[in-house]
Amino acid sequence: TKKGWINRNRILVNGKDEYISFPLKKDSDYLNIDQRHLADSFKTDREKLLRKIAGAYNKAPQFKMVSPIIEAVVNNNETNLFLFLLESLKKICSFLEIHTPFILSSSVGINHLLKSQDKVIAICKALNTTQYINPVGGMELYSNGIFNQNNIQLSFLKSNTIEYQQLKNEFIPWLSIIDVMMFNSKEKIQEYLQSGYTII
Repeated sequence: TKKGWINRNRILVNGKDEYISFPLKKDSDYLNIDQRHLADSFKTDREKLLRKIAGAYNKAPQFKMVSPIIEAVVNNNETNLFLFLLESLKKICSFLEIHTPFILSSSVGINHLLKSQDKVIAICKALNTTQYINPVGGMELYSNGIFNQNNIQLSFLKSNTIEYQQLKNEFIPWLSIIDVMMFNSKEKIQEYLQSGYTII
């Protein structure tokens, strides 16, 4: 979607938040994510992006540890947007020792013409789950009553505000995982993952 977060995020540059993005081939915004592709220009833009990230974080305490992971993510030659992002998630999860398995919704045996809440419920049923947890921003999208009718508990994940030292700058929240990794040890991030949210 236009101005969405699928292919962009924010990092800390000289004490201010600044957007970074992966350029996409011009196409309809109504295509599914697995039908979108990175722009051909990204082949030459990779080094520019990596230089920007390095320039922003070369004084961060975890820079030497984290840079190879960021480079591996950006230098992935996959051009399909979905596969590129999936591989990115897997690399970050591997580094943080998050072992939760990924299940692609396209691999679940449901009617894939279903949309929104109906599709979520169908996936939950196909996977024999009794609870569905969605980010708190989706509270207006789903009905507790309908989920209850289908014997599924609907819950929402609310991130707690965490604050950490960003060099000598005033803290800017809600930046990319790149920022979190550059300024926090793996162990500290794991602590955030265990206590940095509330289920409502």
